[in-house]
Amino acid sequence: MSASQPSLRWRLVRQLASLQAVFLSILALLIIAALWMTGSVISLQPEDETIDAIAQSIERDKDGALAIKETPMLAARRTELPGLWFVVRDRSGATIAEGAVPQAYAGVGGALDGIGQARFGSNLGGNAVPAARLQWVGSPIGEVQVLTGVDGSVSPSRVMAATSLVFFSTLLPLLAVTAVATMVAAPMVVRRAFSSLDSAVARAGQIDIDRQGTRLPVEDVPQEILPLVEAVNDALSRLDEGHERQKRLFAHLAHEWRTPVAILQARLDGLPSGPLKERIFEDTVRLATLAEQFLDLQRLNHRFEPAPVNLVDVARHVVSELAPLAIAANYEPCFQADEDTVEIIGDRVALERAVANLVQNAIQHGGRQGSITVHVGRATGITVTDEGKGIPAEQRGRIFEPFHRLSGYGKGFGLGLNFVQEIARLHGGQVQVLEGPTGGAAFRLSFPLAG
Repeated sequence: MSASQPSLRWRLVRQLASLQAVFLSILALLIIAALWMTGSVISLQPEDETIDAIAQSIERDKDGALAIKETPMLAARRTELPGLWFVVRDRSGATIAEGAVPQAYAGVGGALDGIGQARFGSNLGGNAVPAARLQWVGSPIGEVQVLTGVDGSVSPSRVMAATSLVFFSTLLPLLAVTAVATMVAAPMVVRRAFSSLDSAVARAGQIDIDRQGTRLPVEDVPQEILPLVEAVNDALSRLDEGHERQKRLFAHLAHEWRTPVAILQARLDGLPSGPLKERIFEDTVRLATLAEQFLDLQRLNHRFEPAPVNLVDVARHVVSELAPLAIAANYEPCFQADEDTVEIIGDRVALERAVANLVQNAIQHGGRQGSITVHVGRATGITVTDEGKGIPAEQRGRIFEPFHRLSGYGKGFGLGLNFVQEIARLHGGQVQVLEGPTGGAAFRLSFPLAG
């Protein structure tokens, strides 16, 4: 997966965290509103604004008596409350009043010096006493007792200040703890929800052309992703069916080709000898080889039972079988082995076909001169070398493609080298193209040794 691809897991985590943040913010606002309305935490009363304005306007005159200084806050309260009244008293008992103080509150202050704050008002017996508020607060001249009515409004700045106090002292820590918990817990929850896809991912990694019937598991797959998994399985089923049809077609073609090729070879035997017969015979051999290669590809689709195989015996047998063909094409076949036994685990028939394809390739492209050498060594495996034009270094990786044709070569490489590569892969080995000691091509088959 590319690093630039977005992560579905983290996208879900971010969306979950964002959604939770929105809900928590709404919840916080509702909690603040509820606390404000009930007065449980936020106590914003109109008289608080009035008491602050009165307290900040108190000063002493040159004789030390209490006096009222006109301030913008007090002027604003007077404008809002035309019937504003209040009584201010300091700790020494000195008082100053303004407005029409209700008779019921004329002597209240001195009797409540020990009370920090109190609220008054009554409507008992038909005698209405206006509501009032008494509170000791700080002022420019020290602590004073303010008694005033409860009319008026609360300024937006005071509302924001009180709301911010509750938010930053109580709700913000709660939101922070919740956010951290979400960022820690959400990835774990999402990862666990996606854990059922791990088996599907592992199974998808096993899909291969040689493993028909592989399907992604649907057990425990989330319902939202199940249609995608089922669609992939349906596509794999169609691919398997197409692959089976192709295999049957190739097998049928290979078998059908063998009959006319055999008839053609039989009729060639009755023709008089000559250059034309030799040319036609070589072309017929190529057709027969191509048919065998098709059959070999079909055989590779059937798994073989691994067994110990001596590469020395394999190479010796192939050289002896193809020596007449090499000699007839003007080559000198040569077999070399560093030791008597070089053993691997594999399928002997498949290995013989791989070596035979390399030798036939050397016969076809070796320039009809020199020798074709098959060498076996423990460190190098099997190496087939000719003395032809060799393979350009920049083209050596492509000659294993089916029917690849190099410039300067009259004939393509058919299926033989691709077949050799497949056999090497099935045996856990590899095939390489090297430069021969005399400039020709050297094909090296190397495998893991047994034991």
